[in-house]
Amino acid sequence: MSGVQTPTLLLRLPVSLLIWGVASASMFVPASHALVMNNHPASQSFFYSGVLGLIGVTLISLALAGRRPRFGTLGQLVSLLFAFAILPVYLAVPLHDALSTTSFFNAYFDMVSAITTTGANLFSDPSRLSPSLHLWRAQVGWMGGLMMWIAASAILAPLSLGGFEVTARGQPGRGEAVQMLMAEADPRRRLLRITAALTPVYVGLTVALWVLLLISGERSLVALCHAMSVMATSGISPVGGPTGASAGITGEILMFLFMFFALSRLTFSGDTSVMGNRRLDRDPEFRIGLLLVIGLTLLLFLRHWAASLEVVSGVGFGAALHAFWGAMFTVMSFLTTTGFESADWEEARRWSGLGTPGLILMGLSVIGGGVATTAGGVKLLRVFALYMQGRREMERLVHPSSVSKSQNQDHIQNNGAFIAWVFFMLFAMSIAVISLALAALGVSFDHAIVLSIATLSTTGPVIEVAAETPIKLVELNAAAKAVLCAAMVLGRLETLAIIALFTPDLWRSR
Repeated sequence: MSGVQTPTLLLRLPVSLLIWGVASASMFVPASHALVMNNHPASQSFFYSGVLGLIGVTLISLALAGRRPRFGTLGQLVSLLFAFAILPVYLAVPLHDALSTTSFFNAYFDMVSAITTTGANLFSDPSRLSPSLHLWRAQVGWMGGLMMWIAASAILAPLSLGGFEVTARGQPGRGEAVQMLMAEADPRRRLLRITAALTPVYVGLTVALWVLLLISGERSLVALCHAMSVMATSGISPVGGPTGASAGITGEILMFLFMFFALSRLTFSGDTSVMGNRRLDRDPEFRIGLLLVIGLTLLLFLRHWAASLEVVSGVGFGAALHAFWGAMFTVMSFLTTTGFESADWEEARRWSGLGTPGLILMGLSVIGGGVATTAGGVKLLRVFALYMQGRREMERLVHPSSVSKSQNQDHIQNNGAFIAWVFFMLFAMSIAVISLALAALGVSFDHAIVLSIATLSTTGPVIEVAAETPIKLVELNAAAKAVLCAAMVLGRLETLAIIALFTPDLWRSR
């Protein structure tokens, strides 16, 4: 009887309250870890914060008992905004209390960076944080990635947002008529069903990568943080990434293989396959992702090789192999917006005499990974839509009277390329607005560009590797950090989703 009543009770609670409850319960994980590590102050911070959070969720649930939510799928979109913008205030409480050497706003900034899977590193010295705090940061990023997996099917797909507007027939923010009727009928039951289906997959893949990294010789905490960061594409690491890891090239190969889950949703689920094709080898996102990884790696490798012949004579095969792998891993990492830098990347740059390739890494971050994955950026499907439209325009230059084939064969709706171009323009305008705001607050222009792209593409490690001079986030003023927080939330939810929140249907009683 209780098993039947529990889902019914959950269906009556606001999604934002459920997310708050899960976040509260998750605090017992770092609390237990800190207790085992004999770090009792940190353990108490997480334990008491988790208990208080669960008490607050319980009291609010009792107050809302018997009330039905007024809004449908768009209301769940507001809950996502709550999770990325408001919930970090609560998540920052134990971090601030356990660290006690930073301001609360810095702790809030770090939690926004983690839950949006941006991974912007506010604390440049890893030794400043205890192992339990490193675990908490990686765990928050991991939970943010799981939210995006679930939200893609339960919230963004019915509304034709998050990249689905390129293939769906409905308008962005409204969705297709049939899908919207199904979503309005019982959007919460759909949310619970998708959560129950995807959570075991997400947890299982994370555990599998964790175990494989342990076998490869990595330390337990570092292996777990790297496994969670790769699955969430957050780039959060307690040792500064693969350069400080113990697993070496074996660990990088394992992480590289699991990064493929950020190229296309078909690698782990077909629940949002609106293109009528569930074969991975025919998926346009996966194919264009492979093309970028292999093609750009070969170009960088040829550049490495040509420069090495000019500078050094008698370069060995081993050095060339290290350069090739360093380029491939780094390209894959930044394309999926993970942001891990290969341990061989710096050596390859010194070996070839190549300068800081900041524009290349920022360009990869802007492109981003697959639709409905944890990756950020413009997304590969939108890039594919623009490519198909460009190819068609070139065909019309040669044969003006030609008739194009069916759009369904290209997996793109009639206005898909136009919508993709609109989103790309909105993304570019967002970069311009954020850059101007940061420049007005005293940030240098080149640093403002790097910070804007890093936050809007949710690729925080770009901040450390793209600029010629290091950017220290902790030295920015509070206003600049607030702008970056807004940019991270905007980059994670995307501009079209923010615009959809202003639709009159959201505020109309049902």
